[in-house]
Amino acid sequence: MNTLVQTISLERLALMAIPVGAVLLIFLRWSLQARSIVYATFRMVGQLILVGFLLTTIFEAEHAALICAVLMIMLAFASWIALRPIPARRRQLLWFSFISLFIGCMSILFLVTCGVLEIFPWEHPRYVIPLAGMIFANAMTTISLGADRFFTEMEAHHDYLLARRKSFETSLIPIINTFFAVGIVSLPGMMTGQILAGVDPLMAIRYQILVMCMLLGGSGISCAIFLSLLKDKVISA
Repeated sequence: MNTLVQTISLERLALMAIPVGAVLLIFLRWSLQARSIVYATFRMVGQLILVGFLLTTIFEAEHAALICAVLMIMLAFASWIALRPIPARRRQLLWFSFISLFIGCMSILFLVTCGVLEIFPWEHPRYVIPLAGMIFANAMTTISLGADRFFTEMEAHHDYLLARRKSFETSLIPIINTFFAVGIVSLPGMMTGQILAGVDPLMAIRYQILVMCMLLGGSGISCAIFLSLLKDKVISA
């Protein structure tokens, strides 16, 4: 089986501006804020180019202290973004968000890198940073959904335990739906990328199972910790 990754030239990559332009045209025709999609597109491209150069530097360095610093920066941004649905409480709950993501995500990252993949040294950036990014991003979204639903329930004067239960259930809807759909409705990005790169589909499936369990564990544990930390905050309010 061919293991070479198909090279994408800049000219062929530019063809993907066609579907983006189609969506932009719909925005304009339907009198929506087209500026947002233009800004988002340029920001996406700029951020990816920047992170590409940054990752190249980090991969070449392979220094444990640098990798830990990058992970902490990623966690800090994820902690802040996770609280976007509740801007009035963002600064107040930032530490809760960081603690939850740190415990929930870093424990899963350690299990995956050291227990499953047996990466040595553990801080190998080519593995740790992409895996950490997937775990942090999904857990961040889970906390966002959980926090939004939790304070909606509390504003409706519901009991803390009921609010926590409903919030936790709501927060995991996206990842659980993905569990149901994977392999039937969709082939997830990591699995698709490996297959396109020529990896044996059965081996790609093993990696995808690893990723799915990794995301559920990191997201569920992080959100559970966050919602539990809110108990004292609610009682003291």
